[in-house]
Amino acid sequence: MKNKKIITICSSATFYKQILEIEEKLKKLGFKVKIPKTAKIMQRNNNFDVGFYKTWFNNKNDYSKKTKLMKDHFKKIIDADMILVANYEKNGVAGYIGGSVLTEMAIAFHYKKPIFIYDEISEDLNIKEEIYGLNPIFIKKNLRIIASKFI
Repeated sequence: MKNKKIITICSSATFYKQILEIEEKLKKLGFKVKIPKTAKIMQRNNNFDVGFYKTWFNNKNDYSKKTKLMKDHFKKIIDADMILVANYEKNGVAGYIGGSVLTEMAIAFHYKKPIFIYDEISEDLNIKEEIYGLNPIFIKKNLRIIASKFI
């Protein structure tokens, strides 16, 4: 049996409930899937209120937690064969990708990992130039496109 390809999902914490669904679909397609640690904690607690977990907004001393979570996810990106950016509408912006995910995409790009983006991005997204510059592959919500290239 050949080794399963590893895909790490990156997204805004607002979308963690959706990435749990994507994780299951990717597993059925034959991938080993890595997701942010907080997504699993949210699932276990059945609490997807992002504000509950981002304690650093109220206590600046908690930014060390954010740093640890970022480093943990960066390692998942480096250890993966590719990443999938799960992007949905947020704050009225279609296909939202924020600063943290852009950072994760840059790490994947630096390590020569294919970058897949789940849906199109809004032309109003203020970091669209940087996103396009990382040469991502837009899959238009079709996970089979990734499987066709790697499974």
